[in-house]
Amino acid sequence: MLPSTPLNRAQAQKGSRGDKGTGSSAAFLPLGGMSALCDPPGVAGHPGSTPSPKPAAASPSLSSQELAQEIKAFLSGVDPLHGNKLTLKEHARCAILLLRSLPPARSAVLDHLRGVFDEYVCTYLLDLESSEGGLGSIRSQGPNLDDVVQEIQAVLSEFVRMNPKAWAGLVSAWSIDLMGQLSSKYAGRHGVPHASSLNELLQLWMSCKATRTLMEIYTQCLSSMISTCPDACVDALLDTSVQHSPHFDWVVAHIGSSFPNTIINRVLSCGLKDFCMHGTASADLLLFPSATTADKRVPKIASVVGILGHLASRHSESIKQELLRMFHGSLGPTRDQQQKATVPFLLQLAVMSPTLLGTISAELVDSLKPGVLNQLHQHFASLPREDLENMVSIVVHLICQTSGGAYRTLQFLINTAMPASVITTPGLAVHDSVREACDRVIQLLLLNLQKLVYNRGSASLAEAPPRPVPFLDELKGHVRELCVETLRLERKRFLWQHQLLVLLSVYCTPSCASEALFFLLTLAKSQEELSLATQLYAVLSSCMSDLLPATVKKCVCQIHAGGLSEQHMAQLFQNLALIMQRESEGPPSMGHQLGEAVAAHLYDFGQLLLHCNPEVAQVAALLLSVCPMPKAIRPAHLLFLIRSAVHHFFLVLRCKCPTGISYGSRLLCCLSGASPTAGKAILQYLVEGALHPGNAELFGGLPEPPAVGNDPAALEGTKVSLLDINRRFMAAVNFSGSVWSVFHAGVIGRGLKPPHAPYQREPEEVSHNVQTFLGLLLRCCGAERCSPEPSQHAAVSPEAAKTVAVVLVETVCPDITNSELAWPPEEHTRNTVERDIQIGRAFRDNPLLFQLLSLVAAGRPALCYCSVLLRGLLATLMAHWEASRENDTTSSPWHLQASCALVACMGEGHLLPPVLSNMHEIFDQLAPFEVHLLLLSVWDYMRDNSPLPQKFTFNAGTGLFFRDFSRDTDIGKYLCVLHSVLHKNIDRLGLLSGRFQI
Repeated sequence: MLPSTPLNRAQAQKGSRGDKGTGSSAAFLPLGGMSALCDPPGVAGHPGSTPSPKPAAASPSLSSQELAQEIKAFLSGVDPLHGNKLTLKEHARCAILLLRSLPPARSAVLDHLRGVFDEYVCTYLLDLESSEGGLGSIRSQGPNLDDVVQEIQAVLSEFVRMNPKAWAGLVSAWSIDLMGQLSSKYAGRHGVPHASSLNELLQLWMSCKATRTLMEIYTQCLSSMISTCPDACVDALLDTSVQHSPHFDWVVAHIGSSFPNTIINRVLSCGLKDFCMHGTASADLLLFPSATTADKRVPKIASVVGILGHLASRHSESIKQELLRMFHGSLGPTRDQQQKATVPFLLQLAVMSPTLLGTISAELVDSLKPGVLNQLHQHFASLPREDLENMVSIVVHLICQTSGGAYRTLQFLINTAMPASVITTPGLAVHDSVREACDRVIQLLLLNLQKLVYNRGSASLAEAPPRPVPFLDELKGHVRELCVETLRLERKRFLWQHQLLVLLSVYCTPSCASEALFFLLTLAKSQEELSLATQLYAVLSSCMSDLLPATVKKCVCQIHAGGLSEQHMAQLFQNLALIMQRESEGPPSMGHQLGEAVAAHLYDFGQLLLHCNPEVAQVAALLLSVCPMPKAIRPAHLLFLIRSAVHHFFLVLRCKCPTGISYGSRLLCCLSGASPTAGKAILQYLVEGALHPGNAELFGGLPEPPAVGNDPAALEGTKVSLLDINRRFMAAVNFSGSVWSVFHAGVIGRGLKPPHAPYQREPEEVSHNVQTFLGLLLRCCGAERCSPEPSQHAAVSPEAAKTVAVVLVETVCPDITNSELAWPPEEHTRNTVERDIQIGRAFRDNPLLFQLLSLVAAGRPALCYCSVLLRGLLATLMAHWEASRENDTTSSPWHLQASCALVACMGEGHLLPPVLSNMHEIFDQLAPFEVHLLLLSVWDYMRDNSPLPQKFTFNAGTGLFFRDFSRDTDIGKYLCVLHSVLHKNIDRLGLLSGRFQI
């Protein structure tokens, strides 16, 4: 223990008082740039340029001799009585005693106390490193300074509390500067987190008693001056932040979270003052600065940006409101130097901090009402042209760096620049100069974006990562809105936005390019609007080879996802088909490439042929009809497409839609040329569909009977109680003494079915449907031309006609095979009565069968494969005429017509020689039994000369098959009945006898 000296006594007294120091706050804030503390108070340029304050508390009772000894001990570091060197704690307590007893020495004392805190931090970090290295039991040899640090805090806190005006500014600058020095000095030490790990760094320093004490001292100083003049504390924070960032960021974060509103307001205010001190609102402030230049010219603005950047994560709303308040306050009628510099200052902040730019950009645009715009115009009207150009350059640069609210910013500029799009209200009209300025900004914006976008390509060649453009990144989510605005074709507006779509497509290739083209193709409703899509493709096709395939794929994805309405879907298909049809008028090869892209998704588009909306199904048929067939397509997909196209054709035929019929017919013709298999499948489905009971009435056939269903409404009246019926039944009938028990079990069925009156189509409509169907069937069969009469059809492909013949047989008689070509004797008809009746009923119920037989007959020798149908129908007609007791054949009009059609068809197919096939011309002049005899002679001829394909010979000159009847049995024996009939009716048929000579 040291001997009892005035120094020891003073230290002891001071230590006892130090234990009763005031509590400290938990908040803290960093300051920068503290002036030297060795200058005495009152000296010019000193931060505390006030009269020397008196001690806040009672000083120890020291005589002048004792005070001199204390000063000597403090300066030399040696005990003047014993001559031994003072320890660090003794030296510190000596300094504290002088601080209490001799206020003019406070600068020197505070400077000495820096070493105490530095020693404490060094010891703390050494202990931390030892514990992390597994040497927890080994402690550093440094002194324990906890009590000394606590005494220092107690003294300084008491001074600040008793006289904040004199002490708060000085102490806050000292504490914040000391925290900055300690943070920078030990930033590289092992165990100290990197500056980017803000939370870990904050946790480390707040765990250290020395730095935590400094933070509490600064927080107390700021709290004591927050209502009077906090600028001194904030200035120190800014200065220190400039000197020691980023190691000082943890201080900024902590103090900012403790005093957010105060720090935001005062930091901006101090930054604006410093900004004005380094220039004026003239060209010097309006030049476009880089971050480095700004740091050298305006030292505190970088610190302002850093502090606000830290606070933006949690207090962005307060920062936004303060920035907006500064902006609108600068537009007032009374404008001093700071008001003139406010807008350049805010622009400088936005340039240096994308975070602040994103915080305020959207709300700032919304606040730019016509009145505010006119005030801005007046505010900058007096500036030179060069300064205005610099200002516009800064604004354009900031817009390019804007992410949040980019689309609103764009629409604001466009709506303001275009007089037709600005809603002018009396008193709120925008000045013409404002419109011109917005026009200029848009043009420069597009030019700057073009440079940024196309320079990215050169940057990628140099193996450097491409620089992002936040403005375009934000617009990626507004491609549809841009396309809608572009398609309005409003003067300059659509040109600007179309150019922006091009830049956006190049910047975000390939997603935005295909998306933009997709929306233009979907939303365009006229030729002029559709030309915007072709123009976009013309610009992008040189750098995007797969643009059209990607666009078509996006169309398919949107359709499957249900993202398109029926109206937009129909418009999209119509536009795609239109581009493919007018390939020569559009950009080179666009229609061809679009056709190939659509052909890759035939199956997807084919599903829409069955869409419930007829308009969508029709335009889908149009699109597929103009699409080239791919060289290779999956059989299952092709078959599905054929079935869908056939189903669609009958639907539009039933709906009497000429446009849909045209599209559907064209599609089926295109599909029939895809492959021979496809052609046969189309013929099969067309014939089966036409003969289906649901479609038969389209061609004059018997309509399908209505389905008998269990209609609950119809059954309501039939609900009866069997118990009640049996009670009445047993009461009316006496069965006593009988062994029988009779019960009523209800009524089978619901009575007679109501008579069904089938809908009969007009003959003109039926004839039109038949001609339409046969015309399509002929084109699918490969006929070059068609005429109203089936007998006049051009030569039909034998293979196609054979396909139709096989389908006819399978449809009318499913149990018959195509091997039954030989003609049996007449007696054989007794065994096939049921089948013959079925065939006769089929021809009677569906007149289209006769037209189809005529078509088959035109493709010789395909009619041979209909031998079963011909036999059954002929047998049915012969049985009818044999049983008929009428005087003439006109009493049975259908049988007469069927007989004539059958014989003529067999003659067309070269199954009968001309002399026999001409007999149908006299059927209407004969009696029924005579017709029976003539048909019997036909049967005999067919029995002796079976209709076999081998009997036909191909004529290379005509390209047709023909039959040489001279090789068959002598035909004369089959004409005896015919000649007898002619002889009997010579008075009426004499003129026709020449047609029946061999």
